Amino acid sequence: MTSITFYFQVHQPYRLRNFRFFEHGETEGYFDDSLNRFVLERVAERCYLPMNRLLLDTIEETDGAFRCAFALTGTVLEQLEDWAPEALESFQALAATGAVEIIAETSHHSLASLGDAEEFGSQVHAHHRRLEALFGQSPTTFRNTELILDEGIAAAVERMGYRTLLGEGADQLLLGRGPRRAFRPRGTKDLTLLLRDYPFSDDIAFRFSNPEWEGYPLMADTFARRIREESDQDDFLGFYMDFETFGEHQGAQTGILDFMRWLPRYLLEEPGIDFKTPAEVREAMPERTELPIPRPFSWADENRDLSAWLANPMQHSAHEALYTLLPRVREAAELGRPELLTIWRRLSTSDHVYYMSTAHQSDGDVHEYFSPYDSPHDSFIVFMNVLDDLTRRVDEAIGASPTQRHETDARSDQETHP
Repeated sequence: MTSITFYFQVHQPYRLRNFRFFEHGETEGYFDDSLNRFVLERVAERCYLPMNRLLLDTIEETDGAFRCAFALTGTVLEQLEDWAPEALESFQALAATGAVEIIAETSHHSLASLGDAEEFGSQVHAHHRRLEALFGQSPTTFRNTELILDEGIAAAVERMGYRTLLGEGADQLLLGRGPRRAFRPRGTKDLTLLLRDYPFSDDIAFRFSNPEWEGYPLMADTFARRIREESDQDDFLGFYMDFETFGEHQGAQTGILDFMRWLPRYLLEEPGIDFKTPAEVREAMPERTELPIPRPFSWADENRDLSAWLANPMQHSAHEALYTLLPRVREAAELGRPELLTIWRRLSTSDHVYYMSTAHQSDGDVHEYFSPYDSPHDSFIVFMNVLDDLTRRVDEAIGASPTQRHETDARSDQETHP
């Protein structure tokens, strides 16, 4: 039996408005609420509501044989609560079927696993509690931001109590091995790692509407047959993708919604195929192969590493400045200014450094599609202007002088870069 896991990532960041240097000290409005609301409501109309209705119908019509998993970031949950409550209710209805697993992650889709271990744990625990409150599930599966993974992150995830971890089936990681089995990250004791099958996943997420692709048009019946033929001896297939693929990145006019309406039904007609959530795959596959993960891998761009967020000097400068400020933000929060930590965490969302990428060719096209800025340099300038103004407010809250601020920055830099 080959088990197929559909995992959908749901995320929207808090985009910054064009905050200029001369506005320092004049306003506290860093985020473009009108743009963020516009995008959220558009995606809810095009993707979340129609796809959730489609998936709910599929679960009901197959008597729960179709099963899938969702990870929803804290930032998208907050926006859904504020601007599209009916879409949030549609996610809750899916979770209530018993056929949908809710997956844990960082609350702010951040790079905290790379920047600060304490903050990583804080974001994960806060988000876990929120998922329990909203969906009535206590997650046992974890996915890190953009599937960023190495042995240290895997060990931290296991220490937090999670039993299953999702990752990218990168060729550079597997070194000739196939992704269609259960792994155990080296250095962990009992953590199951389930990897993304990127060729099949990307056929849907990226190539579906490309008329120059040799597989175009992708039809549900022939795709189901191909999946069965090419995975006949495999245990597991991970179809992981952004949920916004359906109706937003790939518009309804491409046929993507009708494709997803029929694909589960055709797959269930194929012999030897079923659907499982990640937690169910773990229980069904107790035998796991140890997998070394000596450096970070992700599902982003062709390199499948950290270069989507931490490749150029702008990205490194922004990331380091953000995490250098964190100890003082915590102090300000303890002194009665928790809203400053809320702002900091919205700035920690990985999208902000993603917009600063200077990647070229196909990767660059993807970065430009998601970015609200005219150029990576523009995004860097806006981000640093906001961070400078937030720094001023934090220092005022804790009563730090410019000299004390310089000394604290130097100590933090030494601790981060021994």
